[in-house]
Amino acid sequence: PGHGVSTVVGEVPSMEFLARCVADAMSALGIERYSVVGHSMGGYVALAMCEAYGDRLDSITLLSSTTMPDSEEKCDRRRREIELIKAGKKNTMARLVPHAGFAPHNARRFADYIADLEELILITEDEGVIAILGGMIERKDRDELLRNTPIPHMLIFGRHDYYISNEVAEELAAKHPEAEVVWLEESGHMGFLEEPERCAEVLLGFVKGN
Repeated sequence: PGHGVSTVVGEVPSMEFLARCVADAMSALGIERYSVVGHSMGGYVALAMCEAYGDRLDSITLLSSTTMPDSEEKCDRRRREIELIKAGKKNTMARLVPHAGFAPHNARRFADYIADLEELILITEDEGVIAILGGMIERKDRDELLRNTPIPHMLIFGRHDYYISNEVAEELAAKHPEAEVVWLEESGHMGFLEEPERCAEVLLGFVKGN
């Protein structure tokens, strides 16, 4: 909600609200059980779905995402992004954010994708971007939830992820020995674009195995 051609709903859509949107969409499609793969913020939504709709899920995959709430440093960065948008400088954000999503050695190869992402940021309603940033700031810690869920889960990390460092990813993997862990060695934050075949291979293998 608030992105693409959808309507902005409230000032700060919670991860719980977004999870309900996904669950309602699946119900409307008549799909009763499914696996959830959440990329980045989508991982936060997947965790909220695990909490509220776990009886519908066959498996959960967090792709370039984490279970923990934002650090104070990351909250401050999101607040600065909100202030940029409010000041009418979303174009600055559009120039910086897409580039940071890719491993440095992939930037030239994915120049067209990066340009498309810049355009997506620019055409998204300011209120929608601000609302989502606020929702991520306010999300809660679901690390213990994932550790204790009986639902099979997998963590996929990019070795060159600017947003989730190797140190943070390795710490998360160590805290979740029950999870299947996969590293995309040539990817940054956008592994499904940077290594699509490898990403699809591990996702389909995991989903079919559960």
